[in-house]
Amino acid sequence: PFRGHYLPGGRTGPVKTVSPILYSALLLTVLGATAWATELPPGVMRIAGTPAPALQLDNLDGEAYDLAETRGHWRFVHFWASWCGPCRREMPRIQQMITLLEDSDIEFLIINTAETEDEVFTFLGIVAPELVPLMDTDGLVTEAWQPRGLPATYLVDPEGLIQYQALGGREWEQPVYLDFLRNLDR
Repeated sequence: PFRGHYLPGGRTGPVKTVSPILYSALLLTVLGATAWATELPPGVMRIAGTPAPALQLDNLDGEAYDLAETRGHWRFVHFWASWCGPCRREMPRIQQMITLLEDSDIEFLIINTAETEDEVFTFLGIVAPELVPLMDTDGLVTEAWQPRGLPATYLVDPEGLIQYQALGGREWEQPVYLDFLRNLDR
C-alpha cells in the first residue's frame, strides 16, 4: 500500500511500506545468518583477547622457537603428553588437520609437556610421524599458559592475543573445525 508521508525538504509523497510479515522474515534471516557466522565449533570457547604468555622452546630437532618473533598470522598452540588418553587419540587427527590446512597461514605449535625426547619420539613415530613438537621438558611454559588439563589448544591472533581456547580432545580434521580455522583470517 502507498500512503502520503512527509519527506525531507518539506515535500510530501507516496512511500512504499514493507509488510510486517516480510519485515519479520527479513530480520530473522539476517539475525540467523549472523548467528550462524559467529557460531563456534563444539568445545571451542572465545576468550577476551588475553596476551599470550611467553613461549620459547626448542623443537624435537633442537631448533629454537620464540612465539614473540612470529606475529602477523594466527598460531594454533596445542599442549599435550603421550600419557594422556585424549591426547593419544587426538594426535593423528592433528596431523591430518595440518595436512588439510597446509595452504593456510596458520602456524601449528604442538607442545609436549614434561616428557623426555625418547618418550616423545617413540610415541609420535607410531601415531603421527610427520609432527615435530616443541619440547617443554621442565613443564614451565605449560605452567605459564595454565591449561586446566591436557590436551589444551589456544588460538593466538596475529597481534599475539589469545582469542580462542579448546580444552580436551577435538576432531580437528572434521569440516566444522577446518572451516572455523580457515575463516580466522577472513
